[in-house]
Amino acid sequence: MTRTLISHAQLRRGRGRVLYWTLLTVVVVGFTLVFLGPLYWMVTGALKSGQEIAQTPPTLFPQDPQPQNYVDAWTQLDLAKLLFNTFYYAAGAVLFQLVFDTSAAYALSKLRPAFGNAILSAMLATLMIPAMVLIVPQYQTVIDLPVLNLSLLDSPFAIWLPMVANAFNIFLLKRFFDSIPEEIMSAAFVDGASALRTLWSIILPMSRPILGVVSIFAVTAVWKDFLWPLLVMPHPETRTISVGIYAFAAGTPQNVVVAASVIAALPTVIIFLIFQRNIMSGLTAGSLKG
Repeated sequence: MTRTLISHAQLRRGRGRVLYWTLLTVVVVGFTLVFLGPLYWMVTGALKSGQEIAQTPPTLFPQDPQPQNYVDAWTQLDLAKLLFNTFYYAAGAVLFQLVFDTSAAYALSKLRPAFGNAILSAMLATLMIPAMVLIVPQYQTVIDLPVLNLSLLDSPFAIWLPMVANAFNIFLLKRFFDSIPEEIMSAAFVDGASALRTLWSIILPMSRPILGVVSIFAVTAVWKDFLWPLLVMPHPETRTISVGIYAFAAGTPQNVVVAASVIAALPTVIIFLIFQRNIMSGLTAGSLKG
């Protein structure tokens, strides 16, 4: 039996039970309103007219719902093209991260190279650097790739390559690989399997939960990123969904822009609702290894 700040005997009493459930209800309702309030405003705002969405104070429900706003957003902002671009960049980011981050985590966890702990510490230290500080050197690298002297502007590699160096994902993968018993690795080596064969046939099939988490993180990172795609994807044909909505917002009615934002948010919400169990299991896997 676990011991908490409030004992089970106090919770069973009338006053303690009422206080507990009252406090729990207030906290749950408060956090629900904080997190779901902006989403509710966005969904209902997409159904309002331009005049109604701009009025103060705002209305709680649309007085005259206009589903046509979603059709206008889809056609006027060319959301099909923007969504395709974003899916394409997200798929490439997932592929690159699964290949390179998984290889790095496997080497640090199971192959244990010289100075492996120092390398991992240096990687984790980069998490302390604000992302905005890295914008300028990354952009300088993209417009003039060292050695090759190539410009990656309007190239998907301008998004894919910076996302490969993800210290957080490498750390998550390494922690999961650490939880895999060494006996499995030893048995594979005794059977003549190479390190690469062991990774492909044994480690990766056992790592599906954490690989799913890394994939979802990569998708959401591409989907919600705005500043970096704005800098490296200047051409209208290569824009992501967030940059495309921003570019068209100036000359588009606000209710149509809000409807486009709802459409842009739907894929990531659906992905989370489908894979939420995998996300939680992947994040907690390996956390109990002492």
